[in-house]
Amino acid sequence: MPIKTVIFDAYGTLFDVDAAAREAARSHPVLAECWPRLSADWRRKQLEYSWLRSLMGLHAGFDSVTADALDWALDAQGLADVALRRRLLDLYQALPAYPEVPAVLETLAARRVPAAILTNGTPGMVARAVAAAGLESRFATLLSVESVGIFKPAPRVYDLVLERFAVEPAAVLFVSSNGWDIAGAGAFGFRTLWVNRAGLPVDRLPHRPARIAPDLTTLMDDLA
Repeated sequence: MPIKTVIFDAYGTLFDVDAAAREAARSHPVLAECWPRLSADWRRKQLEYSWLRSLMGLHAGFDSVTADALDWALDAQGLADVALRRRLLDLYQALPAYPEVPAVLETLAARRVPAAILTNGTPGMVARAVAAAGLESRFATLLSVESVGIFKPAPRVYDLVLERFAVEPAAVLFVSSNGWDIAGAGAFGFRTLWVNRAGLPVDRLPHRPARIAPDLTTLMDDLA
């Protein structure tokens, strides 16, 4: 079955989640020494809190989850700095896209293959990220988990794609940098591309990625 639409995860797939801490470290001497650890903790806790809230039935917007995760990461580094916290959260609202993203989206548009984002982020968060990267015209729609009140990898989230595009799961190429997200999308029936930017081992979960790539530059191979 040919691919009829390409669905992207946002954070870590299209947008560089380390960029906020890296940029803030340029003007903060203490953060300059520990920003990689803080950024890794921030991302890990952000994901953990999303999964735990889903399991507990205690949904909150991803902006709140992101702030809570940052508070934990700052505390772990012994950083009690209100101004730094605000700076990091502001930077997270405008994360840069990875270098290859604009060209990949332009090629999809030229081939008339609809592209969309399916994200844990709130509608406001993802809209600001897309606008900051200058990519507003490249997506058919921006789909957020807020419309179902549970985070990925819950099947209800992936079903948003079928509701919007009226396609069979096998006609969807789902692209994510998160192995757990790939497993969830594969279980739902999507064809999957894991963007393994960090060179990590494959997660020991059912529905392993159909293909693995170090970035998005070879995405068009999946449409052939």
